[in-house]
Amino acid sequence: MNKLNSIYVSLLALVVAIASAVMCFLNCQNSKSVNVEQTLLDNPEIIVQAMQKYEENLRQQALAGAQKLIDENINEINNDGKAPFVGAADAQKVVVEFYDYSCGYCHRLYPELKNVMTNNADVKYVFKPLTFVSPISEYAARAAFAANKQGKFIEMHNAMFEFGGQLTEEAIDGIAQAQGLDMEKFKADLNSQEVSDELAAVSNLANKIQINGVPALIINGKMVQTLDGAVILENLNK
Repeated sequence: MNKLNSIYVSLLALVVAIASAVMCFLNCQNSKSVNVEQTLLDNPEIIVQAMQKYEENLRQQALAGAQKLIDENINEINNDGKAPFVGAADAQKVVVEFYDYSCGYCHRLYPELKNVMTNNADVKYVFKPLTFVSPISEYAARAAFAANKQGKFIEMHNAMFEFGGQLTEEAIDGIAQAQGLDMEKFKADLNSQEVSDELAAVSNLANKIQINGVPALIINGKMVQTLDGAVILENLNK
């Protein structure tokens, strides 16, 4: 059964369940039988409200499942020794970002998160690039990891997000050169098995905790979906 058919079957089962519940309730409240079909036609909000509640229950179950996965993998999320980060390694507050250098929403989040970073030095910020949005995503992520090996991750990261044009391999190499990187080492690291392994570790972790889209923030061990710096701060200070 494909996903679409499965959804139809689930919705049909839900409507049948609602109808049965309505029949039971109304028959119990009245001495005469009730026309369930007519009742639902006259009161369609019953189905709408039930479906909204059903969707909310599914969302809460999904959030609970996601949180369990985060809790089980929190050390790898926050403290992977090879992941680029800014701030104190032992900070009590931690923001982890899964993102893609080609993601439009990640570009919208970037200035908000940068502002939080600028004004909250007591927080550890961990960066986990993914590479699925466009063909250049992997090269950009490799470039960021290669720059990290020369102590220039955040400079390279910021420069790629602030680049005015479309990212290409040539543009990324130019950005790296502008950061004062040793270009021979940069290219060697970019193409190295070590960087491949580091990117694979990020991807495997994202799959393990079911990160299905970017940007995704984990703030103090809790999943937060936002593009708003104020929401980031609110969750940091909980």
